[in-house]
Amino acid sequence: MDRETRFHLAERIITISFWVNALLMVVKFLAGYFGNSSAVLADGVESAGDFIVIASASLAMHVGKKPIDHSHPYGHGKAEGIAAFFASLIITASGIGLVAYVITMIVSDTISVPHLVAVMTAALTIIVKEYLFYATQQVAKSTQSPALSALARDHQKDALTSIATLVGAGGAYLGWPSLDPLAAVFTSIFIFRLAWVTLRQSTHDLMDGQPPGYFLEEVCALCTHVPGVHKVHEIRARRSGQYIIIDLKLEMDPKMTVKESHDISHAVKRLIFERFDNVGDVMIHINPAEEPHEDLIRL
Repeated sequence: MDRETRFHLAERIITISFWVNALLMVVKFLAGYFGNSSAVLADGVESAGDFIVIASASLAMHVGKKPIDHSHPYGHGKAEGIAAFFASLIITASGIGLVAYVITMIVSDTISVPHLVAVMTAALTIIVKEYLFYATQQVAKSTQSPALSALARDHQKDALTSIATLVGAGGAYLGWPSLDPLAAVFTSIFIFRLAWVTLRQSTHDLMDGQPPGYFLEEVCALCTHVPGVHKVHEIRARRSGQYIIIDLKLEMDPKMTVKESHDISHAVKRLIFERFDNVGDVMIHINPAEEPHEDLIRL
C-alpha cells in the first residue's frame, strides 16, 4: 500500500466517524433528556468528548502525512503517537466526569425511570458503534496507524459502555430504577480500562519502544537469506506513526570491497521494503564477520 492510499483511507474513516458520532451525540442528548435516562444522557456527554478524540486523530493525519524535511529528518509520524496519548487523557477525563455525575445524582436522590426511547437509543448506539469499531480497526490494521487504533478503541469503548447503558436503562424501564446509575458506574470501568490500554501503547511508541518480537525475528530471517550476510549482529526498531524505522548491524566478509558490501546492504533493504510495506527506513551498519570488534554507544 503506497503512502497516498494509506492516508486517504485514514482520512475517509475519520470523516465517517466524525459525522456518525455527531448524529449519535444529538440523538443521545435528546433521548436522555426527554427519555428521562441518566445513563443515556451520560453516554451523550461521553460522545461529546469523542469529538476531541476524532479531532486529534484528524490533526495527526494532517501533520503525519507531511514528508521529511530539514527539521524533521525522520518524518512527522510521531504526531499520531501524540494524538493517541491525548486521546487516552480525554477518555480518562470522560470516565472521571461520568463517575462524578452519577455520584451527584445518587447523593441528591434524583434517580428516575427512563422511557422506552432511551432504551431504543442505547440499542441503536451498540449497533452503530460496533460497525464503526470494526471498520476503523480494519483500516488501522492495514495502515498500522496508532491514531486510528486509538480511535477504534474509542469506538469499542462506546459499544461496550452502551451495552451497560442498555442493561441499566432497560432494567430501570422494567421496574429496577437503581440499575440505571449502576450501569453508568459500570460504564466508567470500561472507560478507564481502554484509556489505560491506549495510554500504554502511545507512550511505548513515543518512548521508541521496540515493535513485537515476531516482527524483529522475521526481519532477521530475511536478512540472513541475502547472499553475503553472515548474520544479524543487532537489530533495533521504533515506530514513527504508521511506519517503522529499523537499525541493523550486519556481519559480512571483512575482505569484501565497499562496493560489494554496499550492494548487499541495498539488497537487504529492498527485500525488507518488499516484505513490509509499513517499514519507512532501514539504516544498516556493517561489522566484520568472525572478528572481534567494539560497538561504540553511550545509551
